[in-house]
Amino acid sequence: MKSPAVVPRLLLLSLCLCPPAAAAAEWSNTEAQLQYGHLDNPYTGRGTDTTILTLQHASGWQYGDNYFFVDFLNDSRGDGFNDKDVYAEWYSNFSLGKITGCDLAVGPFSDFGLIFGYNFAADANVGKVLPGIRLSWEIPAEGAFLNTDITAFIDDSDGDMAPREGDSFMVDFNGAFPFTIGGQDFSIEGHIEYIEGRRIESGGRAKSWIFAQPQFRWDMGKALFDSPKQLFVGIEYQYWRNKQGTDVDESAVQALLVWRF
Repeated sequence: MKSPAVVPRLLLLSLCLCPPAAAAAEWSNTEAQLQYGHLDNPYTGRGTDTTILTLQHASGWQYGDNYFFVDFLNDSRGDGFNDKDVYAEWYSNFSLGKITGCDLAVGPFSDFGLIFGYNFAADANVGKVLPGIRLSWEIPAEGAFLNTDITAFIDDSDGDMAPREGDSFMVDFNGAFPFTIGGQDFSIEGHIEYIEGRRIESGGRAKSWIFAQPQFRWDMGKALFDSPKQLFVGIEYQYWRNKQGTDVDESAVQALLVWRF
């Protein structure tokens, strides 16, 4: 049975995932991703084979765009970390260019926005609130984008299953860059984030970390089934310096299968 603290957060996420009909999407992209690789437990230093099923969605609407993903994780060791766990992140960006109706492009930037995010880990009952700003870069290539998000990283945990932490900040670069070689379509997409260290209620500090998750994709659906932009295969490389604020550094390659619908 979920603790009372978990229920409001799940309700908040459900509201974000099901916006009102009045906010009809101008564009929408939903994916199911299957990943498999050898990931580290930062608290034991031991690695284990881990399967991750991800539901990911991005869409644009009249005043900005929304993005969320939900990870369903399970490892093979049963050590209390990533054992049938759920992790989710949601972000809504309010485009100042769309809201004002003005062209705000200046220098290398095409737009600016106000962003609000929420991160939630079910097993540890940890929540983080991330209000901040977005800088959207001018990328001329079709289908490509690059954003820089600068946000606060505010603890919203109850401290009943994991100790509360002090507040911090995050800088995140996220984007996608499609390209074609020899008639085959590929893309490199993902993000890299920096989160500043913070104190831990039980004593000590969580270290600052750098976390990168670039994906390399091949459009297998177009190549083999004449169905472009629906089925992709590739790899996701995960680099995490000071994983979850510990002394463990992770470098892992995961097999990747993506179905877009």
